[in-house]
Amino acid sequence: MENNIRNKVHWSENVIIADADHIDNVAFDLIVNFERMIERRIPPADMAKWVDCVALDGGIREGDNEVLVILIHDRLKKAMDNFVPANFQKDLDGMAFKDHLGEFSFSSYPVEEMVESSDFFIDILNTICAQKEVKRVMVIPNAERDYDHVRHALEKVDDDKRLTVFSMQPMQGGNFRQEILGYSLMSALGIKANEIK
Repeated sequence: MENNIRNKVHWSENVIIADADHIDNVAFDLIVNFERMIERRIPPADMAKWVDCVALDGGIREGDNEVLVILIHDRLKKAMDNFVPANFQKDLDGMAFKDHLGEFSFSSYPVEEMVESSDFFIDILNTICAQKEVKRVMVIPNAERDYDHVRHALEKVDDDKRLTVFSMQPMQGGNFRQEILGYSLMSALGIKANEIK
């Protein structure tokens, strides 16, 4: 699998790796909870806005940056339910957009039947971190399941890479920065601070 990723991917200096099933579930939870709280319908999360927010939280600033977005998902899941665009093969894999932060290119990888999703995620994370071209890595794991594995994997990464791990709450530290995942998702869902009482 590692060779397939290495051969298929054009490595950028900046890489976002996300457990797509996890972020989809977190977006769903936020939608359900905030619709009750602010008493209005919340649309699906805007994928472009979300990756912009993650990039900013990961230290990317306005400019001509290249950002590779890798989405890991269950092989039986064809699309996310709470994001737009959502279909992994039709809307995301091989697609790109450009804005004030640079160009964002998407790749999606289904977890095959013969491998555990945790192992697959860590294998890809290790492959990303081993690339000399990669200088900044933003990691969005399923923290409840994979946080300790991610923390241990990142212990071995050179100090010249900027590593940021996103979770819904502060976690035990490691060789990386931490950011709260909920902030970027709330922004992508169009939930404004002044709506929250």
